[in-house]
Amino acid sequence: MEVQSPVKSCLEKYQLLIKRLKKSDCLAVAFSGGVDSTLLLKAAVDALKKEVVAITSTSCVHAIREISAAKEVALHFGVEHICFDPGMMDDKRFVENTARRCYFCKRRMFEKMKEVLCEKEDVPLVHGVNIDDLGDYRPGLEAAQELGISAPMVEAELTKKEIRQLAAYFKLEVADKPAMSCLATRIPYGEPITEEALKKVEAAESALSEMGFYQFRVRHHGNVARIEFSASDLKRLFEAKLLGRVVEKVKEAGYIYVAADLEGYGQGRMNRVLDM
Repeated sequence: MEVQSPVKSCLEKYQLLIKRLKKSDCLAVAFSGGVDSTLLLKAAVDALKKEVVAITSTSCVHAIREISAAKEVALHFGVEHICFDPGMMDDKRFVENTARRCYFCKRRMFEKMKEVLCEKEDVPLVHGVNIDDLGDYRPGLEAAQELGISAPMVEAELTKKEIRQLAAYFKLEVADKPAMSCLATRIPYGEPITEEALKKVEAAESALSEMGFYQFRVRHHGNVARIEFSASDLKRLFEAKLLGRVVEKVKEAGYIYVAADLEGYGQGRMNRVLDM
């Protein structure tokens, strides 16, 4: 029996994705500018040419640098790009920051997206969830399902690893882009979300990114910034003797105390309290 190479297997799944997208005459892609939504946008363009719209939330829960990057990518693909503010901070259920925060966030964002798209004759909306996402605690996926927003890459059974392989194969600049999530995920459940806290997190993370750190999170604990670095970033932190600069930059963002989490970076780390 022939053993498929990873690229060949990925390309077959990519063709399944194209076939799925071609069932629509036009599409709108919920577009963050990350590797998942970028590959989905490319696939939509490959399937439907110019009958594609990218739509991006510019809420304060999204870092400005990420929004700017999304604009550049959409421009590269030559598609219409709609940016809008869903007014996330006006939703008290989101601001309360319960374990259902992600649900209320996605529900409001997708509802507002659909409202915007209604002005374009109700273009079908898709989002870039992959199979690996289904194994994490993501109540926002429930909101997408309730609103009839499909996940074509799940239907094509694409994993995160395969999406990165395809992005590299197609020479997309985001192929190695680190995973990102909304800034609200940096704030512990039960602590109200404020614009001040979001801005502090964004300023600290932007400073660390400019210093060359790759995969990390600044977890917000009042006056304390608990930073989760990936293993390679944590090693660089000590070997390059960057501790002083990191402390300085994070304090400039508004924190009084700066701590490096010795356990390192991990997605969904704030969800641990849900199992207690």
